[in-house]
Amino acid sequence: MLIYMIPGGCRPLFYLLAMVLTLVSPHTLNHHEHQDHSEKERPKLLLVSFDGFRWDYIYRVPTPNFRSIMDEGVKVEFVENIYITKTYPNHYSMVTGLYAEMHGIVANEMYDPALNLSFSMETDSVYDSRWWEQAVPLWVTVQKDGGRSGAAMWPGSDVLIHGMFPTQYLQYNASVSFETRVQQIIEWFSAPKGEAVDFGILYWEEPDESGHNLGPQSPLMDAIIAGIDEKLGFLMNELKKSGLYEKVNLIVTSDHGMAQLSPEKIIELDQYLDRDLYTWVDKSPVVGILPKEGKFDEVYGLLADANPNLVVYRKDDIPEHFHYQHNVRIMPILLEAKEGWTIMQNRTGLFMLGNHGYNNTLRDMQPIFVARGPAFRQNYVKTSMRSVDLYPLMCHILAIRPLPNNGSLLNVQDLLSLEPTTSTPISTHFTVPPKIHRYSYAPVVGSFIGVVMVLGFLVVYVILVTLKQRPALKHRSWEMSQPLLQEDLHL
Repeated sequence: MLIYMIPGGCRPLFYLLAMVLTLVSPHTLNHHEHQDHSEKERPKLLLVSFDGFRWDYIYRVPTPNFRSIMDEGVKVEFVENIYITKTYPNHYSMVTGLYAEMHGIVANEMYDPALNLSFSMETDSVYDSRWWEQAVPLWVTVQKDGGRSGAAMWPGSDVLIHGMFPTQYLQYNASVSFETRVQQIIEWFSAPKGEAVDFGILYWEEPDESGHNLGPQSPLMDAIIAGIDEKLGFLMNELKKSGLYEKVNLIVTSDHGMAQLSPEKIIELDQYLDRDLYTWVDKSPVVGILPKEGKFDEVYGLLADANPNLVVYRKDDIPEHFHYQHNVRIMPILLEAKEGWTIMQNRTGLFMLGNHGYNNTLRDMQPIFVARGPAFRQNYVKTSMRSVDLYPLMCHILAIRPLPNNGSLLNVQDLLSLEPTTSTPISTHFTVPPKIHRYSYAPVVGSFIGVVMVLGFLVVYVILVTLKQRPALKHRSWEMSQPLLQEDLHL
């Protein structure tokens, strides 16, 4: 009805104005956002972990494929992973950006007194969702953002976490070859539009297994390391053959390093402590001790000065820089062997020549980190980073909003070919980097300019008509046109 309240000569301009306004309606804005979100090709990222690949292995034997990635991309010389330097805690930190005390996977072997359950990477207890749901892994976040993920044997990726599996995943089976895992990942990335994954994670058990059995100082490790480089070369060639090499951002890293052990360096708990006084949780070199009820003071007193190569912590006294204190799954007493030493109850147990899990500031515990792709700089070497910084970096590359985490994009933004225009404060606590929008503002800006122009013409036209026909408009009130401009147009 309001169209009949303005002079007939103004009606064409009103129709034009109404048509332009529809361009900036909420429906139209949502349409542009949805269109850009769904039709624009999402960034691609593949995260690869070679379990137990120590930082210095690439210098030990010729590793041309690692070198190629370094030349084409970036390398970080010193990566401080999380405490404890075990497989499950560190792999979950990489995909959550959280320290172990925050994400809840505090060891490879755990006891939860609240659940009254035990966890072991060697049993089906790993498939119990309750162990994993103190955090949200990146593949779940990607999928909630509308993306797709693919996981080949990554620890925890075959578990239902917060009601989701990865879009595509392989049930863990150590007998599946690396080449088969790679081919599956390539197939997922190469699927038709709308079915292809945006984020992939790939895990391989070596050189960790050989490092445990042979010891990192063994000359036999040279062939194992060279074999890992060949496997990386296979992955790179498959990416090239499929046309993905220049599209996919590739990060190659590990969970931890490896230390050499000796049968001469064994700490036998049976020499200091009766087994009836405690329950042993997890394995060397960091062992959780759960004293029997009422026996805490006695157990701690017997262990505190038992061996000069054994560090004994009350839970409340674990150093803050370990970020390994505030979780019910961390036992009341923690034993930590010094590097190269092994904690056993007695010498009848299985002994390994190499191990990890020690203090995360030790150089031999550090993993490798190299990356290449459209998001990364070329031939760039960075001195150091923390493994928790990987999560916000991956979220930035994938253009998704990270969940609260212990990392900082600011710490690693120099690895990027185009650094973020907004900074995220460095923090050892939760940080939430700014949301990255994928839709374009061009339609909104253009529509706004159009509205301004039409309004300008309309105002001038109304003024001219008013001046020209003033005698005939004396009975009309200015307030009659006021609601049309202010309320109905929602300017």
